[in-house]
Amino acid sequence: MTPSAFFTDLEKEQIVAAVKQAELSTSGEVRVHIENHCKGESLDRAAYVFDKLDMHKTELRNGVLFYLAVVDRKFAIIGDGGINAKVPTDFWDAIKQTMLEYFKEGKYADGLSNGIIMAGEQLKEHFPYQQDDVNELPDEISFGN
Repeated sequence: MTPSAFFTDLEKEQIVAAVKQAELSTSGEVRVHIENHCKGESLDRAAYVFDKLDMHKTELRNGVLFYLAVVDRKFAIIGDGGINAKVPTDFWDAIKQTMLEYFKEGKYADGLSNGIIMAGEQLKEHFPYQQDDVNELPDEISFGN
């Protein structure tokens, strides 16, 4: 199965809508990348994908990647340097835990959507939405292998 076939069209729309909603709360930029396999650590793979998607090129270095390897059942959340410089090291833990609860029930789209919205809410404290905010990264889901 291709990674894009893992979610229904309706679920893909739900995830993209969550990205758009999260970005209404914060100047942070959210992306989602889905692929089948992740050899090694999911955080290392997410960092590689983050770079390949040019997510480090946002003005405030406030990009966030939600990475999911569906066949290998691995996921990670990674934030850019601008975020990591301002937030505690356990910043993503509650979001990951919430997502994991949904994933255990097979509700991957709900888990991603809720995690994305939570991230937007948490990021607004450090990166509030600006009136002149420009959407620096695409909101669409990125698919890999």
